Amino acid sequence: GVEALIRWHRPGHGLVPPDRFVAVLEDTGMILPVGAWVIRAACQQLAAWDRLGLPPMRLAVNLSARQFRHLYLASLVEDSLRENDIDPQRLEIELTESLLMEDNETTRAMLENFRRLGVRLAIDDFGTGHSSLSYLKRFSVDTLKIDGSFVRDLDRSAGEEICAAIITLGRDLGLSVIAEGVERPEE
Repeated sequence: GVEALIRWHRPGHGLVPPDRFVAVLEDTGMILPVGAWVIRAACQQLAAWDRLGLPPMRLAVNLSARQFRHLYLASLVEDSLRENDIDPQRLEIELTESLLMEDNETTRAMLENFRRLGVRLAIDDFGTGHSSLSYLKRFSVDTLKIDGSFVRDLDRSAGEEICAAIITLGRDLGLSVIAEGVERPEE
């Protein structure tokens, strides 16, 4: 599988990392049209790879809290999948723990919409922020993504033990588990 990662190539400045512009998109409301473009582009890319004869793969897309609360999101995802003839199981929506902590009617309804569509759900940056295991019982998710900070600290600060515990938890709950930022052989 792969993950869609947005980057901004600013003429005369080169690549601008997302931590320098995503907050501005959020604050201005531009995250909604940019996020919609990312979802459409992700589905179009999967279709393009299919036309090239590549093996089917899963593509993960991060959602911001503002996108997640927007009423059009489920229909945007459904339309993008249908227009590109993509099996919904090949799209994985990544949500942060803090977003799931907002256990309200809107959150539950949106998660149910994704479940109905057959789209996979992942908890991004698992183990950081407002961790609470109770949402693993309340919400039906498919994947836990171990935050890269635990992977980088694998050989110190109890990183190995934390990663092992998350892997065991995920396996025992029947979830897929993936680690972010694996770059060295020991990781």
